[in-house]
Amino acid sequence: MLETVKYLLGSAGASGYGSKSTAENVTEQSPDLRSVTAIITGATSGIGAETARVLAKRGVKLILPARSVKAAEETKARILSEVPEAEIIVMALDLSSLSSVRKFVAEFEYLNFPLNLLINNAGKFAHQHAISEDGIEMTFATNHLGHFLLTKLLLKKMIETSNKTGVQGRIVNVSSSIHGWFSGDSIQYLRLITKDKSQYDATRAYALSKLANVLHTKELAQILKKMGANVTVNCVHPGIVRTRLTREREGLVTDLVFFLTSKLLKTIPQAAATTCYVATHPRLANVSGKYFADCNEVCSSKLGSNSTEAARIWSASEIMVAKNSNTNLDPLDAQSN
Repeated sequence: MLETVKYLLGSAGASGYGSKSTAENVTEQSPDLRSVTAIITGATSGIGAETARVLAKRGVKLILPARSVKAAEETKARILSEVPEAEIIVMALDLSSLSSVRKFVAEFEYLNFPLNLLINNAGKFAHQHAISEDGIEMTFATNHLGHFLLTKLLLKKMIETSNKTGVQGRIVNVSSSIHGWFSGDSIQYLRLITKDKSQYDATRAYALSKLANVLHTKELAQILKKMGANVTVNCVHPGIVRTRLTREREGLVTDLVFFLTSKLLKTIPQAAATTCYVATHPRLANVSGKYFADCNEVCSSKLGSNSTEAARIWSASEIMVAKNSNTNLDPLDAQSN
């Protein structure tokens, strides 16, 4: 009850920020960001677009990959109208396609840019069952697997950049508190909904993909630590906000729910705050493998904190993104035990 009251009041936590803080608020104390190059997925609308706008105002050079290049160009135009000096490059990327991810990374590497910041923000809530071209359930393929491969392929560039500049690289995975709604065997459920349409539940599939984001963060932090890499990775819950993700399911029930919970909803500038805080604030130097909400470190779900599950999802993801992977998920059989 006390936490709900604090949330509604916007009370500041240990970081000095709270639920009412905005992306502009939390980046006011950031160091000079004009030397920073960032890739932000899902920046065509909502939280991603606001994250891109605020970082551009702070001088960050932006790479905006998107499935709809037209929508990304529109985002770029809006930012340039406010920040004419901003450096923004739009590129094509479909996160549900592993070949598209590989093509994007190859094209980005050809540009020979540094990479200081990777914000894995894009998200999809697939109301109808669908399978990606790689044979994986679409929500998981887009929200987790595409970002998993993207991060894996860009990691060398991020480490090289941090070594050359001495500036710590940061990876931010945008998850959701909904990750705590998933229980059970994650890989078995993914196999089930990939093979059997009748078993598909949109909300549970989304929760699984968000849990995978949290577990990806946890395992990657351990790997980076063992490597001695000057790169951190953290995960954020942006809060509840009415974006295109929820507007896809308009209707009387949806409208009623949002009306009744309107006091709990964040504005888009407030929802982008935690991402921008974790991506830029000097207080987060050397902080890795953590989960943040309302710009403060909080606990993830019990399953999201499970090191064994994190290693298991990592191993399964490596199999799924392997170029010679069998798309029917049979290679995951060993992971279900």
